[in-house]
Amino acid sequence: MAAIHFIDGEKGGVGKSLFARVMVQYCIDNKISYELVEADQSNPDVGAFYPNNHKKAVFSESERKAYDADEIFNSALTTSVIVNLPAQVYPAVTDWIERNQILEITGTNQVKIYKWFVCSGGYDSVQLFIQSLERFENNIKHIFIRNFGLCDDWRHIDGRKNLQELIKNYKVAVINFPKFSYRERDILDANLINFSAARDYGELGVLGKQRLHNFLKKAFEEIEKAKIWNLTAASITSPTEKVDNANANRKVATKK
Repeated sequence: MAAIHFIDGEKGGVGKSLFARVMVQYCIDNKISYELVEADQSNPDVGAFYPNNHKKAVFSESERKAYDADEIFNSALTTSVIVNLPAQVYPAVTDWIERNQILEITGTNQVKIYKWFVCSGGYDSVQLFIQSLERFENNIKHIFIRNFGLCDDWRHIDGRKNLQELIKNYKVAVINFPKFSYRERDILDANLINFSAARDYGELGVLGKQRLHNFLKKAFEEIEKAKIWNLTAASITSPTEKVDNANANRKVATKK
């Protein structure tokens, strides 16, 4: 699955990093080949949680640094690349795409580009999504992610006719990113525990692990609704079932 998956949102604090961590975990649980590219220099937290399979890249309009991001495309020729973008990087990413004619090259090399846009529900956040969608149209597949951790009522967004028309015209997948409980997230963040290790992390407690399980289960279900990741025939078991099975196996092991 040669592809570039940009985890975007343009604004800071909209939940990009958390969603990127979930996306990486989704690939791990489904045994999907991937490479993580940490492009957020100011807060490279996704790479810190998953240090074993990631590279760093910088998007810059400076000519001296303009080539740093080229490795993203090179890696995407053979595997799926998940790129954790920083805030306020739209001009630099757009410059990289257009200056290198990435959209034309990806078509020739059969590399797909996806933009998973995490939205907080705020006006500016929505406008930035519209800006990206109108700029790239169908050339980049957009996925609109409604972050329910920051906004639990999206009726004001559903009522925006211009946005809904764009979503319909460009066949944008809309998914809901569930809220992750503050206690569990704080514990994992403080100790740099990724989701794989968190399932057996004692400090979370039984109920904390159950809340983590529910969060990942819902998040994985939403990712699958976008119909972007084509799981191989060998991966028949859904990620939610895998999480359930993993929990059941741990219970059996505990009884023994």
